[in-house]
Amino acid sequence: MTPRLFLFLILLLAPALRAQDETPPTEVAVQVAKVVRTTLRRTVTAYGITEPEPNSADRPPASAKLTSATAGIITEVYGVEGEQVKRGDILFRLDSRAVDAAVAKAEFAVAFAKENRARQHKLISIEGTSEKLMLESEQALHVAETDLATAKVQQSLLRGEAPLSGTLVHFTARLGESADTVTPLAEIVDLSRLVGTVHVPQREASSLHSGQAATINGVDAKVSYVSPQVDPLTDTVIVRLSPNSKGELEPGGFITARIVIEEHADKLAVPREAVYTDYDGKSTLSIVEGDTAKQKVVKVGLRDGNFIEVESAGISEGMTVVTVGSYALPEETQVRILEPVAGEDAK
Repeated sequence: MTPRLFLFLILLLAPALRAQDETPPTEVAVQVAKVVRTTLRRTVTAYGITEPEPNSADRPPASAKLTSATAGIITEVYGVEGEQVKRGDILFRLDSRAVDAAVAKAEFAVAFAKENRARQHKLISIEGTSEKLMLESEQALHVAETDLATAKVQQSLLRGEAPLSGTLVHFTARLGESADTVTPLAEIVDLSRLVGTVHVPQREASSLHSGQAATINGVDAKVSYVSPQVDPLTDTVIVRLSPNSKGELEPGGFITARIVIEEHADKLAVPREAVYTDYDGKSTLSIVEGDTAKQKVVKVGLRDGNFIEVESAGISEGMTVVTVGSYALPEETQVRILEPVAGEDAK
């Protein structure tokens, strides 16, 4: 090649070489988010239903089913489904004609026995009767009063009285129909005393105890009971939760409960996709400063939903980190943010 031809080639390729030298460094398109300070929780999730609170040491159960105490024909009905009732309110009555007659007869016998005893008292004072007749009058009065009390008890059994205060959620007593001692005619529930009953797998139940914070369908609650017995058919444990506020639940409703078994308060956290963990277990995230992302080794902690706890020197609340696009980023690279920082308005 002649010197003139070589010089010609150099002049020809010079612009292309200069353009290659001026090519900007590669930019990686990423999405970002902020480092936040928050409280993270580890929870156990379980499913079940809402039901009335069962019997406890200091108060009776929150529900009761009412059956007739004796067989008979329903002649009066007072209960209305959905209404509030008080303990002792009469919800229905059975045919009481025979028992009413027995009460009237017993009352007459008591009145007669009292008059006879009074007469014997007067006669004994003037020695007009014997001690034996006096004792017999006392015994006759006692028997008559016992018969009257028995008749009144039988009379009371014909009234269906509410065993507790609450809402009459179910009522089937009908005029003219027969009642027996087996079929419930009414169900009353104290709706202010509902609990969530869930079934927790045995392997997770060991972390539960009374008093732990929880939620029932998003409503704040706490654990009130953890069964010591495991159901051998399902390998689960019954756990009951009491809501902190009343009137938030409905009986029989399906619920999702989340029980807090670990809590880390006032910790730094980032979206889970911001942290990359390699095969050696080293976790890193990329912090954005200007148009550059710099990789930082972090110690990860508790995971709560889409957030994960991070800890490392030099990381503080409000820093910007790469989320989408963080996988396998180099230690330092230029980035182009595709979307505004989460939580900030687009400019």
